[in-house]
Amino acid sequence: MSESMGNWRRDSRCGEVNEKQLGKELTLMGWCHKQRDLGGLIFITLRDISGEVQIVIDDDSPIEAREKAARVRGEFVLACRGVLRRRQDENPDMKTGAFELHASKLRIFSKAKTPPFYIEEDIDVKESLRLENRYLDLRRPDMQRKLLARHRITKIVRDFFDSEDFLDIETPTLIKSTPEGARDYLVPSRVYPGKFFALPQSPQIFKQLLMLGGYDKYMQIARCYRDEDLRADRQPEFTQIDIEMSFIGEDDVMDVNERFLAYLMKEYNGYNLELPLERMTWHEAMSRFGSDKPDLRFGMEIQDAGDLAAGTEFKVFTSALEEGGMVGYIAVPGGNDMSRRELDDLNAFLQSNSAAKGLAWASLVDCEIKGSFRKFIDEDFMRSCLRRADEDDTAQLLFVSDPDRNTCLEILGTLRNEVARRRNMIDQKAYRFCWITEFPLFEWDEEEKRYVSKHHPFTAPLEADFELLDTDPAEVRSRSYDIVLNGTELGGGSIRIHEQDLQKKIFSLLGFSEEEYQHRFGFLLDAFQYGVPPHGGLAYGLDRLVMLLVGEDNIREVIAFPKVQNSSCLMTKAPAEVSDDQLAELGIKIVES
Repeated sequence: MSESMGNWRRDSRCGEVNEKQLGKELTLMGWCHKQRDLGGLIFITLRDISGEVQIVIDDDSPIEAREKAARVRGEFVLACRGVLRRRQDENPDMKTGAFELHASKLRIFSKAKTPPFYIEEDIDVKESLRLENRYLDLRRPDMQRKLLARHRITKIVRDFFDSEDFLDIETPTLIKSTPEGARDYLVPSRVYPGKFFALPQSPQIFKQLLMLGGYDKYMQIARCYRDEDLRADRQPEFTQIDIEMSFIGEDDVMDVNERFLAYLMKEYNGYNLELPLERMTWHEAMSRFGSDKPDLRFGMEIQDAGDLAAGTEFKVFTSALEEGGMVGYIAVPGGNDMSRRELDDLNAFLQSNSAAKGLAWASLVDCEIKGSFRKFIDEDFMRSCLRRADEDDTAQLLFVSDPDRNTCLEILGTLRNEVARRRNMIDQKAYRFCWITEFPLFEWDEEEKRYVSKHHPFTAPLEADFELLDTDPAEVRSRSYDIVLNGTELGGGSIRIHEQDLQKKIFSLLGFSEEEYQHRFGFLLDAFQYGVPPHGGLAYGLDRLVMLLVGEDNIREVIAFPKVQNSSCLMTKAPAEVSDDQLAELGIKIVES
C-alpha cells in the first residue's frame, strides 16, 4: 500500500547533495531509476530533476527498510532517510558519484507499472509513443534539460527588457476575428448565440493601441494561435516574445534587439556576439542566396549566367531567357568529384522539393568539359562561370533556369542549402545572424486574384515608394525587417502605419471595401482619430529561438505538451467531441459533411 508524506520533509534534491552534507542525516525524494538487489546489499539509484544519487540499504539498515527496498521497482516514487557518506568507488559519470545515502528509513509514496520505454537519454523510440506518454517522456534528463533551458532563456528575455524600461502588459486572448493570412481559431459565445471570439494570431492590434495609449515601450511573452498546416518548426499554439516602441524608426528597433541578442547569447552560453549585425535588403538576399532567410555559415552564392547562356544554343537556357526569365548557378567548391549518382539524386530532390523542371551540371576536369549539356558550351563559358563565382577548376557548376526570375532564385536557394547539407559544408557551432530589410509590401495571390500583405496590413510602406501605391503596388517596398539566424527566421517586425488615411488606402489595395474594413478594423481606425505616435516593433518565436539555442531541429522537443502534424494532442486526444448539451447551450449543431 502507498504511503503519504506524513511528517517527512525533503532536505535536498538528489543531484545537489554535496561535501558539506557528509555525515549528516538527510531525507531525499524522487523516482527509482534502477534497483539492484545483491542479497544482503540493495542499491537504488534515486532520480529527480536535479540528477541522481545512490541509495544503499545493507545489513546495518533496519529490517523494515530492507523489506521495502526489496519491493522497489523502476519508477516507484520514494522517500529515503539516512546518513550521507562518501562512496568507496566513486562514479565519475554521476554528478553525485562521490556520495551515497546509507538509508535507515524508506517510504514508498506510489508504485509504478513498467513504462512503455526506458526513462533515459537519447532513447530510440517512435516520437508518437513518446508524445502519447509525454508525462513519462518529460522525466527523461535530456527533455528536462531542454525545458530548463527554455525557462532560463525566458528569464533572460524578461530581465533584459525590464532593464530597458519595457513594460510587461498582457493583452486579451478572446478577441474579434480579423483574419488576414492564417485562419483564426474561433470560440463560440454562449451569451451571444451565433457570435464568436477568435484566439489571437498575435497581439498586433492591441500592442499598437497600447502605443496610442502612451505606453511607449511594451513587451509580452504572448501565447498565439494559428490554424495552419504544420511543419517541424511550427505549432498551432506557440509563444512570442512581443515588443513595440513609440517615437522610433527602424534603426532604433534594430539597435535594442541587437543588444538583446548579444545579452542573450552571452548570458545563455557565453557567446560574444559581434555588433552591429549584417543587414541586407530582401532583393539582395534573394539575388545572392535565393532565400529571404539566408544561411550565412557557408558560401556558394548564386550567380547569374544569363549573359553567358544567351550565347549558347542550349534551348533550355535560351527559351527561359526569351521569356524574360533567368539562368543561374552555384559553384560547389571541390565538387568536380561528385558522381553521376549524386547529381541524379540532387536532381530528383530538386524536382520533388521545388518548382524545378530539372538540373544541369558541368565541370572542368583536366581542361575537358564534363556535364549534362557539354556539347552546347566551350571552355571559355566554363572559365567565365568559374571566375564569376571566384572558384577554380575543382568546382562543380550546378545550373537552373526558369521563365520566372524569382522562381529560379528560389530553386537555386533550395539547391544551395541541400548541397551544403549533403557535403557537410555547414559549421554547426557557428551563429550567423543577419537582418533582412525592405520586403515587398504586397504579394499577388493567384487564387484570390488580389494583393495580400507580405507581412501584415499595418506595415508602413517606404516613403520613397508612396507614388507606386497608385501605379505599381507590386514594386512598393515596406519598412519591415526580419532577424535571421543560421537560415531560420527568428522574428520579424516593421514600422507601423500611424495615419488613418494611409491605413485606409492600404486596406483598399488589399481588396477590402470600406464596409469590410470598417467591420473588421473600425475600432482601430476610430482610435487613429485621436493622435497616434510613430511606432514599430518586432516579435520573436520563443519556441523557435529555444530550439536553435539548444541545438534541436524539431520544435516539439522544446515544448512541454506539443501538438503533432495534424494539430492534435496524442496524449489527451484533443480535439475531441463534446456533449449534445454543451453544443445546445452554444446554439451549435454539427452537420455531417
